[in-house]
Amino acid sequence: MTKASDRYYLLPDEDEPYRSCKSKRFITKVMFMCDVSRPQFGTDGQTIFDGKIGIFPFTEQVPAKRKSKNRPRGTLETKPIPSVNKEAMRECLLNQIIPAIKAKWPANASKDIYIQQDNAKPHLRSFDSQFDELASSDGFKFHLISQPANSPDTNVLDLGFFRAIQSLQDDKVATNIDELLGNVWSSFEELTPQTLNNVF
Repeated sequence: MTKASDRYYLLPDEDEPYRSCKSKRFITKVMFMCDVSRPQFGTDGQTIFDGKIGIFPFTEQVPAKRKSKNRPRGTLETKPIPSVNKEAMRECLLNQIIPAIKAKWPANASKDIYIQQDNAKPHLRSFDSQFDELASSDGFKFHLISQPANSPDTNVLDLGFFRAIQSLQDDKVATNIDELLGNVWSSFEELTPQTLNNVF
């Protein structure tokens, strides 16, 4: 929602920006799963495929337990998933990422697709049975691979793409999770295919 420390230039009579979290230990955070591929450009430099498949938050809609001045009891609120485990990763991969790839993949590109993950514990292994059932359908062949350990050269998302999105998102103010999600999505759309290509 906000950075642990930030710098502001204020006029002498201007109030300091209000931050609602108690301390840097209580900053609201949302985890995202992002799906990109290398963009394709024509001979004249025109973008044929921007490479941006989608960015998916790990959130859920939860009814409010108590009423407040802002909303009645039972109103659906967006909350981050408390623990992103293997089941949450599998559901995102099978129900969001693979359908998004199939919908946006260029018709002239190879349908033999490698999904690279880092070696985090919640990520699926290459021999996951539920993934294998969907791996060969609609003419696509999906493969799960893990990037080599301690290899910054293959960490496209964290070291390049997420950094670029974060710098855009930090310029936008968010007071709740819905606004934070909107800021991340708009930053994802604002990032140019040329920047993504440079990351690759």
